[in-house]
Amino acid sequence: MEAAGTVRVLHAALVQGGMPAAETYCHVPPDSSIDTVNHIAALFREKNCDSLIALGGGSVIDTAKGVGMVLAQAGHDLMDSAGCEVLPRGEHVPFVAVPTTAGTGSEATLVAVIADPKEQVKMEFLSYHLLPDVAVLDPRMTLTLPPRITASTGFDALVHAIEAATCLQRNPVSDAFAEGAIRLLCRNLLPAVANGKDKAVRMAMANGSLLAGAAFSNSMVGLVHAIGHALGGVCHVAHGEAMTILLPAVMAYNLDKCRERYAELLLFVAGPEVYAATPPAERAQKTIDTLIHLRRRLADLTGLPTTLSRTGKVQPADFPAVARKALNDGAIIVNPAQADYDDVLALLKEVWA
Repeated sequence: MEAAGTVRVLHAALVQGGMPAAETYCHVPPDSSIDTVNHIAALFREKNCDSLIALGGGSVIDTAKGVGMVLAQAGHDLMDSAGCEVLPRGEHVPFVAVPTTAGTGSEATLVAVIADPKEQVKMEFLSYHLLPDVAVLDPRMTLTLPPRITASTGFDALVHAIEAATCLQRNPVSDAFAEGAIRLLCRNLLPAVANGKDKAVRMAMANGSLLAGAAFSNSMVGLVHAIGHALGGVCHVAHGEAMTILLPAVMAYNLDKCRERYAELLLFVAGPEVYAATPPAERAQKTIDTLIHLRRRLADLTGLPTTLSRTGKVQPADFPAVARKALNDGAIIVNPAQADYDDVLALLKEVWA
């Protein structure tokens, strides 16, 4: 982002507003970690900063959420704040999120996912106090996003919306956000990959990602994310790639429990003409088939992997560890179809090659 000039755009806006940045940190890893969060919190105090701006994708925004947790609780270690929805408000640290991908929706969620490298696990922190004060959607921030990352992050946003619309905690509010997100993302993802300089398409993707984040913040995700988090923690598979690989197989696994809902989602996935032309009994499977076709098009355009073997990071010997981690992920609890260790192993084998 420094080389592409995105950071420069932000600095110029801050200077023009009469509040130049006291410090800039540009070394957040792809999967942020406890150590990174603690280091930035110490730097914040050392430079006498008074607020946080997160410019980046999900890892950067989640890192900033972690830093805010440490600062708000007047602590020095993120792990002091571990626990689900137990954080008191603490000191308010003003926080602005400027996403540079249309994928995680982290600018609109009350969740932060931060890795513990020693335990090979991605931890989920949940609190309403993690929501940014302001989310700025600026299509200039995503114009330089490469096609493959555009594809993987966009598919990640789509998974957020689909799981939010089908998990056990879905409700009218999450459904409204999710359906709007699915419509925007399915219409604009391929155009964004094909022509990343189209600001209207990029803005549509940014709005779709934000709506998807709001959707799962009002419900939850499911088995795709439970296994995806485990693959990231154990094997360091990029999150968007894990989502892309897992979604069709998990939807098929959930089909008996979600047939009616998947049929309804065809309207947003494929549009009214396809929905009307598809016999009601075939609509659920048509939804899955349409998403498989979208994934195939994205893979053809960008080289996005559609199997675990093609990531180059996973071996079948890793499956037991991944399955154990997935069973301990909170997202598995609200998946429509109950999954045990053997079920997760079977799904991993199914998406291997």
